[in-house]
Amino acid sequence: DGNLWFALGDGGGAGDPNNLAQNMAMAFGKMLRINVNNVPYAVPTDNPFATADPGDTLRAIWGSGLRNPYRFSFDALNGDIWIGDVGQGAVEEIDHIPAGVNTGPNFGWRCYEGTANYNTTGCLGLPNYVGPVQQHPHSDGSCSVIGGFVYRGNAYPSLYGKYIYTDYCHGRIHALQPNGLGGWTSSTLMVSGSFGLSGFGEDASGELFV
Repeated sequence: DGNLWFALGDGGGAGDPNNLAQNMAMAFGKMLRINVNNVPYAVPTDNPFATADPGDTLRAIWGSGLRNPYRFSFDALNGDIWIGDVGQGAVEEIDHIPAGVNTGPNFGWRCYEGTANYNTTGCLGLPNYVGPVQQHPHSDGSCSVIGGFVYRGNAYPSLYGKYIYTDYCHGRIHALQPNGLGGWTSSTLMVSGSFGLSGFGEDASGELFV
């Protein structure tokens, strides 16, 4: 469709001291979406802020309130968006938005780290933000989530439809799959991982690499 998505971290500084992830006039801590069919690029007409005052809100913003989205991906079957958002010092999170939902999701940073209060000055209550579908406390050995992909390959039928991801520090391979009730069931596919796994890849047939 000619749309290019890209995501930026909050710009650095422990705890996002300038609250850039919540500043809609700045690109930091945001997922952005532009159309590159022509030069210069255009803002898709169905972007959530496509008609906003550009002095207050960047029209290219699709979502806000991210700390360090590493990485995001699309489900090759249905286009759902998955984001691994690296936490500050206590919680790693996985976010999920169904395809076609262009409502301007705010994932809550720096107000909240996962679902835990971080710096709620000037913030709304937790239900006003899009919460993670999974979170991992650093007490389990996590320190930097590595977002992956929903498996849509053929080599491993038991993995089909599972979102597969890891963490840089412990290297265990995790999965999330629909529970049939609108939620998610978590599992650990590999319990003895390796430190330093830093990215996933997906080939043309839907097979995954880490």
